[in-house]
Amino acid sequence: MRLLLVEDDNHVAAALSAVLARHGFQVTHARNGEEALRALLPGESDPFSVVLLDLGLPDQDGFEVCGRIRKLTSTPVIMVTARADVRSRIHGLNLGADDYVVKPYDPMELLARIHAVSRRTVPADGAADEHPDESTGPLLIGPVSIELSTRQVRVDGAVVSLTRKEFDLLALLAKRPGVVFRREQIISDVWRTSWEGTGRTLEVHVASLRSKLRMPALIETVRGVGYRLVAPAA
Repeated sequence: MRLLLVEDDNHVAAALSAVLARHGFQVTHARNGEEALRALLPGESDPFSVVLLDLGLPDQDGFEVCGRIRKLTSTPVIMVTARADVRSRIHGLNLGADDYVVKPYDPMELLARIHAVSRRTVPADGAADEHPDESTGPLLIGPVSIELSTRQVRVDGAVVSLTRKEFDLLALLAKRPGVVFRREQIISDVWRTSWEGTGRTLEVHVASLRSKLRMPALIETVRGVGYRLVAPAA
C-alpha cells in the first residue's frame, strides 16, 4: 500500500515512516503542501492509497492543502492535528478529509485508522454504492431529497455538498426514517469496521450533517443507543 506522508518535521516523519514500513507501507514523504500536491498530480507516480496530512505545514495552512488535494484526487485523506475542538474537525471533514487523528496519538490507533479508510474507499467515479438501491426515485424526508443513484442531496431544491461518508450516513438513516440505528450498526455499515475508536468520527459526521442541512432536529440522538432520522412535521 502506497502512502503519502505530509509532514514538515523530518524527525517525526522518519520515525513514523519506519513504523509504517514495518507494517508493509511504501511511504513517500512530502515536507510541505506544494510537494504533496506535486506528488498527487495525475501521472506523477502510481496512485496513493492514503494521504496522511499534518495540518501544521510551513508553506500553507493544512486545511487549504486538504481542499486542494480533494480537487485533484479522491484518495482518502487523514488529517493529523493538535486542534482537538469539534469545529476544526468539522471544518476538515467539510473540506473532504475522511478521518482525523489528534496529537498525541498511539501509532497503533493511526494504523487502525489508515486500514479503516483504505477498506472503505469509494471508487473515483463516484458511482459508489456497493449494494445499489433498487428504487428509482429519490428518498424524500420533508424538504430533503436524497438521490441514491447520483449521490446528490437537496434541501428545498438547493444542492447540499456532502462528503462521501456524510452521504452514506444520511442515506442509511433515511432509508428507514424513525428507526433507531445502533452506533455499532452505523459504524459497521458506513465505515465497514467494528473498531470502537470510530465512534468519535461518527459524532463529528452527525454534527457536520446537522450543520450543512441546517436542520439540527433531523438526526436525533438516542442516548446510549444511537441515532435516528426524524421526519419534519408536515
